[in-house]
Amino acid sequence: MDVRQTCRKVLVLGGCGFIGRHVVVALRDMGAEVTLGTRDPERPLRRLPPATRGCARRGARLERLLRPGDWTALLDGMQVVVNCVGILRPRGAERYDRVHHLAPAALARACAERGLRLLHVSALGLEAPARSGFIRSKHEGEAAILAAAGAACVIRPSLLDADDSGFGARWLRRVARWPVHPVPASARGRIAALDVRDLGEAIARLALGDAPLPEVVELGGREALGLGDYLALLRRNYTDRPALRLSVPGWLARLVAHVCDLLHFTPLSFGHWELLGRDNVPRHNALPDLLGRLPRRLGPDRVPVPDQSTAPWAMPCRVRRS
Repeated sequence: MDVRQTCRKVLVLGGCGFIGRHVVVALRDMGAEVTLGTRDPERPLRRLPPATRGCARRGARLERLLRPGDWTALLDGMQVVVNCVGILRPRGAERYDRVHHLAPAALARACAERGLRLLHVSALGLEAPARSGFIRSKHEGEAAILAAAGAACVIRPSLLDADDSGFGARWLRRVARWPVHPVPASARGRIAALDVRDLGEAIARLALGDAPLPEVVELGGREALGLGDYLALLRRNYTDRPALRLSVPGWLARLVAHVCDLLHFTPLSFGHWELLGRDNVPRHNALPDLLGRLPRRLGPDRVPVPDQSTAPWAMPCRVRRS
């Protein structure tokens, strides 16, 4: 996918976070002028991720931006907005419905009124009925954004992997090193994990491209694996010795997830417990087309990779209906 050669002014909400800072790197490499939307715009420079230093900063607390007019100052002078904000668990006024639904809905309407391109980072696996407030709020946010009728794109990545950052990615790599891999018996879904750098590049290409934005883009990596096989793949980065796989009863895994939610401990949450029971694989994987190449490998190079031409998820993305 070709991108504009002229500079575009892009606001990256959550630009200091795990996904956001990789989007910022890719945008700056492509010549964009990036402004960070962050909860703490006065944060000392030393506490900012290196990739975001030098970017202008604007305060953005989504739990307070619940009407289109609330976004006026943030959107002033921007041409493209990328929303990478999400919360794993509620804290204070940051509630699921505000951060994942009401604020993105107001943002989408504000962008539509101003003719701005909006890219909203969501997740795969949200369509099925769910009890989790995390899942329901993100699904409702997607629906509200697409209903705003602006130039908006919902981006649904699978699970993300990274060497150096990301709460969930760090924990999964830590678990992969354990000699025993506890796997919930209810975790029957497959995962098409992708490198977060590929996600950042794909988002930047969509943001800076001239073509009309797709309505929905689903992104995944090279392989679709069960959770146990994915942990085994990650483990091969560190050792050739296989781990013992321990099946954990679904009810016990659910109980542990609720305890983790109460204690704000580990990335395991009730919402993620629900997601593990369904496929986290794109129906139509747009990542190779957006990158113009195959996604990065996860695990060591000796791990075999299926032929992309026959992979069931290697299909074009769905384009906004006219």
